[in-house]
Amino acid sequence: MTGATIKRDLRTGRSVWADSPGLGVPVQGLTQAISVDVCIVGAGISGAFMAHELSRDYSVAVLDRRPPLMGSTVASTAMLQWEIDLPLTALGDKIGAKNAARAWRRSRSALDDLKQIVARERIVCSLKDKGSLYLAGDEYGHRALEAEAGARAALGLESRYFGPAELRELYGMERTGAIVSEGSASADPARLAAGLLRRAGANGAKVYSPVEALEVLGDPDGVTLTTDAGVVVRARKVVFCCGYEFPKVVPTPDAEVISTWAMASKPRAACPAWLRDMLVWEASDPYLYFRMGGDGRLIVGGEDEADPVAHEDRAKLKRKCATIAGKLKRLLPEVEFEFDYSWAGAFGESTTGLPSIGPVPGLEQAWSVMGFGGNGITYSVIASQIVAAEVRGGRDPDADLYRS
Repeated sequence: MTGATIKRDLRTGRSVWADSPGLGVPVQGLTQAISVDVCIVGAGISGAFMAHELSRDYSVAVLDRRPPLMGSTVASTAMLQWEIDLPLTALGDKIGAKNAARAWRRSRSALDDLKQIVARERIVCSLKDKGSLYLAGDEYGHRALEAEAGARAALGLESRYFGPAELRELYGMERTGAIVSEGSASADPARLAAGLLRRAGANGAKVYSPVEALEVLGDPDGVTLTTDAGVVVRARKVVFCCGYEFPKVVPTPDAEVISTWAMASKPRAACPAWLRDMLVWEASDPYLYFRMGGDGRLIVGGEDEADPVAHEDRAKLKRKCATIAGKLKRLLPEVEFEFDYSWAGAFGESTTGLPSIGPVPGLEQAWSVMGFGGNGITYSVIASQIVAAEVRGGRDPDADLYRS
């Protein structure tokens, strides 16, 4: 067997987060067989939240074929939103209005939980509260956004519709409408994951890297993982947090891996003052999104393609960045920027915009976490809560929303 998870080249170029300070995570080689309560496969943001939560009560081992954080996590643009890719009204058409309301409310509360974890654990990761500005586009126009804002507000989700005159006056942008919401945030995703793994380490969790899980064998008492280190890991429970390198034993019929592109400007880009406090994205396909970093960098991305390997093309990286920069300049002509970093990566999408979190079919005592959509970090929080509840013998009330 060549590995328990699918292997992908997850990113191309160099992300701005790769040069962040404070990314050190203690790791060790796997030199002898170990036995733990929980084995987590994957040391990115999902694995970090999972290790942080479970290490409070259990012995935990985290395995990764790469160094910690160096998969999709370092390619994230870390727009920490509670707004799901699929609007509340559209999600209701797919899974029912009550379930859509539960999913949106859970996403909102998860972002509050994330902020509380960062504050309680004193994790330095440039976390900043932000609003969100969702612009009308070719997928959802101003009428759809006006209805969407009303549906959200009816659930108590802080959203307000702005017409074109208000949008022009307050934000200097020409669009037919937008939704402004509160309660989102931004952060450095690599520093966030590193901080969580260090806190888990303080609770006794150990990170083993580079170690690849080759085969996973379940029995009524637990799970045995064979590894490329030539030794086995025995665990009572195993959780796959492998990002877009899905476990081979988990079907993903309603999801696909695509490619996405992003850039970061040099520090102190000349931007309007309001942009320091807002995340901006648009209801278009392909869509544009952007925000400011704590050091005054403009971080912008989009131009997604339904191709899992297109991001590997370095020539395409240059072309995509030029397209993204052109779109941004047309939307905000007064913005002046010079780009310092550019990167591309694999990205998972589902038909509902919701993640897949649940038991692995045919493998007792095993769970998989696949954080599809633009809310991957928010979904990592939800996944840690759902899986932890089940490991502890309980059940999360929203678990059914995220079953494949």
